[in-house]
Amino acid sequence: MGKVFVEDQILAMSETFAMALAIINVLATPTKIKAHKELIRIFSKYLEFYLSIMADDPEKERFLMEFGQDYGYPNAPKNVDEIRATEFKRLNDLVYLDHAGATLYSESQMEDVFKDLNSTLYGNPHSQSNCSLTTGDIVGEARRQTLSFFNASPGEYKCIFTSGATAALKLVGETFPWSSQSTFMYTMENHNSVLGIREYALKEGAAAIAVDIEDGKSAIQIIPHFTEESGRWMVLIDAAKGSATSPPDLSKYKADFVVVSFYKLFGYPTGIGALIARNGATKLLKKTYFSGGTVAASIADVDFYKRRDGIEEYFEDGTLPFLSVASLRHGFKILNALTISTISRHTMSLALYVRKALLNLRHVNGSRVCTLYGVNDLELLCNEMGPTVSFNLQRPDGSWFGYREVEKLASLSNIQLRTGCFCNPGACAKHLGLSRSELLSNIEAGHVCWDDHDILNGKPTGSVRVSFGYMSTFEDARKLLKFIKSSFVALPPQPMSLDLLREKPFPALTEGEERVATRYFLKSITVYPIKSCAGFTVESWPLCSTGLLHDREWLLKSLSGEILTQKKVPEMGFITTLVDLKLGRLIVGSLHCKEKLQIELTSDQCIDERQVMEIYSQRYEVQGYGNEVDIWFSTAVGRPCTLVRSYAFQNHMCSNKNRSMGICRDLEAQLNFVNEAQFLLISEESVADLNNRLRSKLHKGSNERHIEVDPSRFRPNLVVSGGKPYIEDGWRSLKIGQTNFTSVGGCNRCQMINMTFTAGTVQRSNEPLATLASYRRLKGKIYFGLLLKMCNSIKQEALLRAGQEIVANAE
Repeated sequence: MGKVFVEDQILAMSETFAMALAIINVLATPTKIKAHKELIRIFSKYLEFYLSIMADDPEKERFLMEFGQDYGYPNAPKNVDEIRATEFKRLNDLVYLDHAGATLYSESQMEDVFKDLNSTLYGNPHSQSNCSLTTGDIVGEARRQTLSFFNASPGEYKCIFTSGATAALKLVGETFPWSSQSTFMYTMENHNSVLGIREYALKEGAAAIAVDIEDGKSAIQIIPHFTEESGRWMVLIDAAKGSATSPPDLSKYKADFVVVSFYKLFGYPTGIGALIARNGATKLLKKTYFSGGTVAASIADVDFYKRRDGIEEYFEDGTLPFLSVASLRHGFKILNALTISTISRHTMSLALYVRKALLNLRHVNGSRVCTLYGVNDLELLCNEMGPTVSFNLQRPDGSWFGYREVEKLASLSNIQLRTGCFCNPGACAKHLGLSRSELLSNIEAGHVCWDDHDILNGKPTGSVRVSFGYMSTFEDARKLLKFIKSSFVALPPQPMSLDLLREKPFPALTEGEERVATRYFLKSITVYPIKSCAGFTVESWPLCSTGLLHDREWLLKSLSGEILTQKKVPEMGFITTLVDLKLGRLIVGSLHCKEKLQIELTSDQCIDERQVMEIYSQRYEVQGYGNEVDIWFSTAVGRPCTLVRSYAFQNHMCSNKNRSMGICRDLEAQLNFVNEAQFLLISEESVADLNNRLRSKLHKGSNERHIEVDPSRFRPNLVVSGGKPYIEDGWRSLKIGQTNFTSVGGCNRCQMINMTFTAGTVQRSNEPLATLASYRRLKGKIYFGLLLKMCNSIKQEALLRAGQEIVANAE
């Protein structure tokens, strides 16, 4: 059927081509030759576009059969595949689906910007030089282009440049003449930047009303009193994102104010937006502050000033970002070439395709995988819906996948999307079914924007959002859907499937299974004196009340108190460490420092007073060093920082039942600067199995370059050998030498294990975390390795030695 559709399109093009040739043949010869060439060029592009689709891709053919009239820009100078290939090469294998957050600039757009700035001299528009006059001309042209984009008459509207849509909204809020006779009415689904205007209104005694337009519910009044407005309603439209596909037509809908951010339209420049204001509406706005450019005259020692007459000049404080304003025309050039109507149809076709596919997804038990917000019924979906799709995913039992889990796994699959509430608290509460009491309860529980509390009391606190831009393709949508199917849809069990991680509590031997006496040995011991810096491996090492002696006893923090880790400061991975117990020194080295630094293990070298720090909800008593030490580390990591040392007398692990993997972490232990437990154990056999999976994935066509993963990639304290892969998952306790250990659960891995440090450079990839996510994932966490604590008092001479046998207990 898809091929029939494509063939019909080609046949129709051929008929049009023949008719055009007949018309051209009656023209004069020079014109005829030129017209022939142009017509052949257009026909060739059509033919190339549709023949490319006729390749063996039935899924795309089905898509085009339904959406081919709207998808791909066949009438534009470049179709969408050519646009992606020539203008967005930096995307490569990346799927970018956060155009509602910020769309992308094209290569030709930036080339035009650089060419413009390199060939034209722009001066401050407040000066009178020739180059300043040039700037004034280009600013005026940018205003006209912006008004034209909204179909706003220059005689009726003015374009006031701001630092963004938020600044434009704030400008209206702070200059509007609010009074006790005013009413600020906004929709429940307005952005925080609109809600913020409410504070200006309430401060002056005005009423504020939230309206749910979609459901037709009665207005929700924020404050008790409400005075009927004797004047007229004025309309403010937040068109920051909607303008990218459906800008309001101000020739038809005479809004008083419209705000826009240009990076939402064409990616670059950022930090500039506009307030489109009706002339009559601007007369109501009253400013208090004046600045350079907004006044015609002022006197320094007398309270006298005279404002300029121009509306734009009245509101635009200071010097405009005139180079950014000059860059706007190159962005509008892109939109004008494609046209907003075709961009709208193109992006909406992709969004509708994704909506339909998501609603059709089913688990093996028949339950629905996806809940769409806005419209959650296939029969109600239509072509008029926008290019943004918000949803959450559910397990077969009806429980929710956390949106942070979706975002984390999507990132590992090179899919960039957005999660959370998107600064729309009303929409979030409405669509997620969160009552006011639940919202307040979540806030009291510590939930704030951008945190990891994606599920509270069994309900999502936000959602997943994908949004399409003018350069988005069918392949982007298909990769998203493939990712969701492979990662979140429960399918019938496959033969020999591995169920290595279970919720209760760990895999155990099944009844009747032969118990083979397997011997396990401690292969290596690694100590990491400074948190997030490199460690050193030893044959034997003493134990103390906090674990391995001096392990994670020091850390680096910024001057503002932020803890430095490899996630934020990868250079820390190049700092080498060694504790020489005989010399009583910590010896550190760095590629950026000529000499190694030696720190005495006795506390005499610490000169700062002891203080209490709170890290990961734990309180630590710490002490710092002098300038010499801090300067060395600042040079090593390339930013100012200080070194502090822990004195772990009162540092205890906090009880946390929610983070365990079947085992409650309620055993107190003295800790240094570790994230969760005193020890991390890794199995050689588990690492070998992971490497086999990485090699297998490479053979199946993965684009990741395979690098053999070494146990050290996971920063373990203890590496063990013996037994089957992942047998350690089931260990509840173990004994090494004379020391007993208790498992406190699996280690939840993050993208830190995807970094490699070679030849002074940090290389990042999606592996091995992406592969681990495919088979070691449990309720949003990716487990690899076992966390341990000592469960008996430590004698002064206690130590661990490589080669010691391990006695493990899985019961």
